[in-house]
Amino acid sequence: MRWMRAFVFAVATLVAASWTAFPAQAQSGLRTEGDVAAARGAYEAEVPVNGQGEPERNGAFARALGVVLARMSGDRGVTGRPGVGQELRNARNLVDSYDYRQDQGSSPSGAPTFRTTLIVRFDSDAVDGLAAVLGLPVWPQPRPKPVVWLAINDGSGPRLVGLSQANAVRPLLNRAQDRGYSLGLPAGNAAEQALVGAIWRQDAAAVARASARYSPPMQLIGKLYRNKGGWTADWVFVDGGKVLSTWSTSDADARRAMAGGADGTADALVKRYAKRGAAGPAGTYRVVFAGINSTDDYVRLMSQLQKMAVVRRITPVRASGDTLELDLELISGLSGFRRMLGEDSPLIGGEGEPPLFRLK
Repeated sequence: MRWMRAFVFAVATLVAASWTAFPAQAQSGLRTEGDVAAARGAYEAEVPVNGQGEPERNGAFARALGVVLARMSGDRGVTGRPGVGQELRNARNLVDSYDYRQDQGSSPSGAPTFRTTLIVRFDSDAVDGLAAVLGLPVWPQPRPKPVVWLAINDGSGPRLVGLSQANAVRPLLNRAQDRGYSLGLPAGNAAEQALVGAIWRQDAAAVARASARYSPPMQLIGKLYRNKGGWTADWVFVDGGKVLSTWSTSDADARRAMAGGADGTADALVKRYAKRGAAGPAGTYRVVFAGINSTDDYVRLMSQLQKMAVVRRITPVRASGDTLELDLELISGLSGFRRMLGEDSPLIGGEGEPPLFRLK
């Protein structure tokens, strides 16, 4: 498979150099010799850091939480959703434990390089609760593993990428992992190699029939070829025989053109299978607050509401005696509002319709 070896070599020259990990002291205790700190679970993430000081660490906690929320929701733009950025600043309150790891590599000139990575493990219940309060969609586990039927034409005719050529499509497989799911490859036997024409035509029905031996019945069908500016990949994602999405990705870098297949697949899966949390729908809710006896009380109430990420807008409705009625525009329902108050909130109560809270 000379063509595949050449393609793998070309992609490999673009991929970052491999790193050798050395044991580091964990914040939760000393690591044993040869035990390498790494993010392994759905609520864990690795982020590079420039040092081990507290300000650097708190910023890294925020980035790590963004990675976890993107993975659990499947939304690569999750940090731009209402309220998320505000809560990322409080990420340290959701951390269960963390470790540092130092990785050694080499520069293009051959000189040794070192990189420090922070591995963060978050409290799963706290993250689930935050996602619900913020109204984020949650892509449930376990997640499917679609089969990639990818044909590559580097100028010598299209060839199917089978399991034994996994390194040729490592950017695609790795990008899927970044998005929180996995992609599989066909065995690549002679019968499947003969399917390359159907793949190039993007004959979804023919590919689905050939893929019947694999589970689940999901196929990512792609063809990657050279163009004047570099590379183009055309994609079709099929679920249970139904085409869910079609798209194309082009880039001067074959890796990025290839990785776009994983992004489009994740977007299609999230759109179909992600579910919104149980904190209730976004909307405007009438809420009554009692115990407002002075300007200071009013300022305390407004300060509490304005710092809550779940509250998008506050509209005064009516004031009478020591009570104040407000319309609160929330990014999730009233249960999310109650959950975000926390134990140290100056507000108690919340019963009735509309709910009545009292300022302590």
